[in-house]
Amino acid sequence: MLQRLYLDHAATTPICDAARAAVAHAFDIWANPSSPHAEGRAARAALEDARARIAAALDWRHDIVFTSGASEAIAMALQRSRTDAILTTTVEHDAVHRSAPNAFVVPVAASGLVTPDALYGRLSALAADRPLVAIQHANNETGVLQPLDALAEITHAKNGLFFADCAQTAGKLPLPDADLIAVSAHKFGGPPGIGALLVRDLAMLTPSGGQEKGYRGGTENLPGILGFAAALDTGHGWVARAEDLRQHLDAAIDAAGGAVVCKDSPRLATIASYRMPGKASSAQLIQFDLAGIAVSAGSACSSGTLKASRILAALGWDDKAAAEVIRVSFGPETSRADIYRFVETWQRIRG
Repeated sequence: MLQRLYLDHAATTPICDAARAAVAHAFDIWANPSSPHAEGRAARAALEDARARIAAALDWRHDIVFTSGASEAIAMALQRSRTDAILTTTVEHDAVHRSAPNAFVVPVAASGLVTPDALYGRLSALAADRPLVAIQHANNETGVLQPLDALAEITHAKNGLFFADCAQTAGKLPLPDADLIAVSAHKFGGPPGIGALLVRDLAMLTPSGGQEKGYRGGTENLPGILGFAAALDTGHGWVARAEDLRQHLDAAIDAAGGAVVCKDSPRLATIASYRMPGKASSAQLIQFDLAGIAVSAGSACSSGTLKASRILAALGWDDKAAAEVIRVSFGPETSRADIYRFVETWQRIRG
């Protein structure tokens, strides 16, 4: 039997060896980092060393507040920022819309991109002294990369705060020029259940008491934090190779009669979505799984429902076409042979 092929790294990437070792080491220094005794001080020293390594790896010179993952970081940014209006887009992760259900919404073009003109127009129409704009760096379904530096510049010109959801790009691409950034370790080989909100100035947030300088309650997840740092330490040189793999796969899907979602837009190398005309994504998932290949239909946070993609609907796709799309996402170990195997299976399923 063929070994199973995992192509769902946008949902979770397997924990890398360095992160596994760091987590195991943390179990040996298990004391509470807030305790004043020697064991607690040792745990605190390890935690702060990890925080410094994470900051260096991400080239972030400001505060880092550890969270349970990107969803909590998103909620913290959107619900506790000192702001009087929130703007977001039609293609954000569900965690953004849950955290800010009354946000003003900026539409995207059919390309999946937020245009600077669209954001400027929406901001100009608001009677807000300090708006917060929340936009993903890379979309978790299509991989489309937003021009965040240009959008942040427009936001700052309007005295606003800019929040970037970098769950899919942190550890792979340089961070954008944002005031608040959400990251999640399990997207780049760290353990699940740990992430962070990067904060340019803690005065932007309302404190909640507890740990993390009073901005997040609960004993810090030391094993997760050490694994987080170790995963970032491994680097991201493999992403350049992923760009070649995705371009190769795009061309093969085109040749096989499929459609590449947002083909002409700038996209993260590790994420792509493809339509197989005439074949429901639910049926594709079953057949790929039986063939030993793990892919997904859109976001892992919602794909269990097998509903039509909200993201594709926002891009103007009709329900039938959107229901024929699957997502493929790469990790550090994905190879050209893996792409060949996927394409062969795609062609067999297509018939």
